[in-house]
Amino acid sequence: MQQTVQPMLDAPLGGVSRLEVLSGPTGRRSWPEEVKARIVAESLQPGTRVGDVARRHGLAPQHLTAWRRAAREGRLVLSGDKGSPAFVPLLLDEPPGPDAAAVEIVAGGVLVRLPADSAAGRIAAVAAALARAL
Repeated sequence: MQQTVQPMLDAPLGGVSRLEVLSGPTGRRSWPEEVKARIVAESLQPGTRVGDVARRHGLAPQHLTAWRRAAREGRLVLSGDKGSPAFVPLLLDEPPGPDAAAVEIVAGGVLVRLPADSAAGRIAAVAAALARAL
């Protein structure tokens, strides 16, 4: 006796009428810190859109946005090549007291002095703006 197999396209109403095969990476991937830093630096170039950079590297835009946030907060250190700002973590052993020295950023003959109790994110933003301006 011969059995006949009905293709899925002939499935009764309520069954599967289309089968789509997706290619590309599946599951979780592990990204080395150097690769993350390179991709974030690429996304920080003037006129570059996060979605375009993410698509080129096969990741979701919100994933790249999280990496950019990590760089701003000092949790991801960028290489600091010319033209792109370098973010480094600012670690304090204890909160600064009233007599603490100010944070000074010197670049290209420009001195920017911030209060010692400035948030790390604020210091990183000022450093990035200074790097873009020079």
